[in-house]
Amino acid sequence: MNDSWEKEREYLEKVVSYIEHRSRELAEIPRYYGKDIVEQILDDQRQERLARLRLSSPEPYFGRLDFQEESAESSVPLYIGKVGIQDEDADQLIVVDWRAPVASMFYSFSGHGDFASYESPDGEISGTVYLKRNIAIRNQQIQRIVNSFVRGTDHLGVTDEFLLYRLGENKDNRLRDIVSTIQHEQDRIIRAHKDQALLIQGVPGSGKTTVALHRLAYLLYQYQDKLKAEKIVIFAPNQMFLDYISDVLPELGVGGVQQTTFASWALDLLQEKVQIQDSNQRQVTWFERDQQTPQEDISISKMKGSLSFLVFLQQAFDQYEKNFIPKKDFVPWDGIVLTAKEIRYWFEVEYKHDPFLKRVERITARIKRWIEIEHSSYRQMDPKGTWKKKANQRLRAYMKTWPLFTTHQLYIHLCSTSPQSSLDQPLYSMIQQSMKQKQLHYEDIAPLLYLHLRLHGVKNSERFDHVVIDEAQDVSPFQIAILKEYCPSQSFTILGDLMQNIFSYQGIEHWNDFSIIFDQDQWDYIQLHQSYRSTMEIINFSNEIIKSYLGELTPAQPVFRSGELIRLIQQENSLDQTLLSSIQYVQQQGSHTIAIITRTEQKATEIHRSLQALGLSIHLITPEQKEYRGGISVIPIYLTKGMEFDAVLLIDIDETNYPEQPLLAKLLYVGCTRALHQLFIFYKGKLSPLLSKIPKSLYVTTLP
Repeated sequence: MNDSWEKEREYLEKVVSYIEHRSRELAEIPRYYGKDIVEQILDDQRQERLARLRLSSPEPYFGRLDFQEESAESSVPLYIGKVGIQDEDADQLIVVDWRAPVASMFYSFSGHGDFASYESPDGEISGTVYLKRNIAIRNQQIQRIVNSFVRGTDHLGVTDEFLLYRLGENKDNRLRDIVSTIQHEQDRIIRAHKDQALLIQGVPGSGKTTVALHRLAYLLYQYQDKLKAEKIVIFAPNQMFLDYISDVLPELGVGGVQQTTFASWALDLLQEKVQIQDSNQRQVTWFERDQQTPQEDISISKMKGSLSFLVFLQQAFDQYEKNFIPKKDFVPWDGIVLTAKEIRYWFEVEYKHDPFLKRVERITARIKRWIEIEHSSYRQMDPKGTWKKKANQRLRAYMKTWPLFTTHQLYIHLCSTSPQSSLDQPLYSMIQQSMKQKQLHYEDIAPLLYLHLRLHGVKNSERFDHVVIDEAQDVSPFQIAILKEYCPSQSFTILGDLMQNIFSYQGIEHWNDFSIIFDQDQWDYIQLHQSYRSTMEIINFSNEIIKSYLGELTPAQPVFRSGELIRLIQQENSLDQTLLSSIQYVQQQGSHTIAIITRTEQKATEIHRSLQALGLSIHLITPEQKEYRGGISVIPIYLTKGMEFDAVLLIDIDETNYPEQPLLAKLLYVGCTRALHQLFIFYKGKLSPLLSKIPKSLYVTTLP
């Protein structure tokens, strides 16, 4: 191995030398600010090459694959990196982009079988792999070399050694790329064809979000002529989550992708000042009120997010459209008539492919042209244009009989006046009653956007090439159906975990609620069972919490990364001092990101205040937060989804805060699975029944 280290150092020095040399050359070329289009393009290309070189400089590559094609005389070492690097002087590819077809073998080849192959633009290329090597580089220095396969030896099956090395690293305040440790099942998702709706059901820590972001980088590389970054969108649950994942795409050399929430995107499209109840406040109300949320509130919310409500609005709008043109003829002046039948023919037949308001606009313009044509025959009889003025006055009066509404007004009108058809009658009555209060909620956004779409249509500039939806278990079928209208190619990556559906007033219970929205030949469903986040102790403990509620789902399967047992502590002394000493302990063990997870925002605020008074530097995370700053945080449990911390301290896990309910089992499961290395659970009085039956072999009851 010493010989390998020396040879790898020499190659690294060669690559680094070229990167620095070429970067200097490109940086020294003056920028072009003139009007010549060709020169502008050349300048942009130089800047892109310079950006790629700078991105690759600290860690030019992470793997090596020695591959011999069937028709070749010898094997060729292929170094795999985040970006491809071409030595333009020697006309030699010195680093292969991880997204290139040949690089797929680095992720798919396991060492079993005599041959390996990959799909190239010219067809399948087969050959023999002689070496598969992982190389950890930091700041242009080799840190670790692991051979996962060497042909002709029994050196096989140690891939996990490098994976465990990377998984054991502590985290900072951002999600990071995983190009050096992409697993085969993840690579299959990343390289899946673009024109399909791909749904990924993944356990906590399976890398759903990271895989989706790497899939975007792959698609933009593989389909450069068909996909544009600015026509791709990522929908995330909140702004803090977007901040948390914000570094991954730039690390992969991708910029320009839209990243937003469904509400922000939809309200921007509506272009109306619509007052929506704060969804953050909705979360607080849902999770923190003393009594249970009334069942009718949950039922109304679920109904408004359903496909049944979409069908109801479709039928209601169709009826509104059918009755829109008045039955009365238009008479500009005595003796001349434009029949209502003719106007309706224009509206329903000639302009039927236009959006509703575009049809109204075209009909109005056509009637005005008709008036001009008719008046031209009577001009001698009306030299002062009196008839024409009267005709225009009558047209304005005629148009006032057309029932035009804003999107918001139309929504209230249709829900308040349309006869019930496909909806549950008691629920429909409650919806009508809520409409009279004119108070809109988060679940009203998708219906509003549907009506906006029927009124205005979809502009080409509003269409997407690809849509990513994270935490999709909290998204309604109505929202998915709307998004499909804005992405007609049905190119979707949808990620979620039904065991983390903690917002029962929205979202879904089964993935079939989504699959029926898409063409079945463009739909694919993949489950990710392997969890790479937490130690096996944390995963085994967490699985016990929800094993009674899994149904057809498979529990998380840990990689063999062992750590401390969970500490289940009955609180006797001051909680503040106990937390302080526990934080000091996990910091001594190497933890950088630490979360104190509470049941409510009120409790989080109290803990934050008291620990700050003890001199601890700690961040309070609330629903309004837009940035995650790492370090030590105190956070309500319902805000932790999608996040991960080196160490987690869960407090107040007693029978009062966590009685035996499916929703609370999921909530507690979410909290426990945020921890990478260490999990402390504190309770006072009687332990939550959700934990009381967990085998005692999975935890200890003492502090360190």
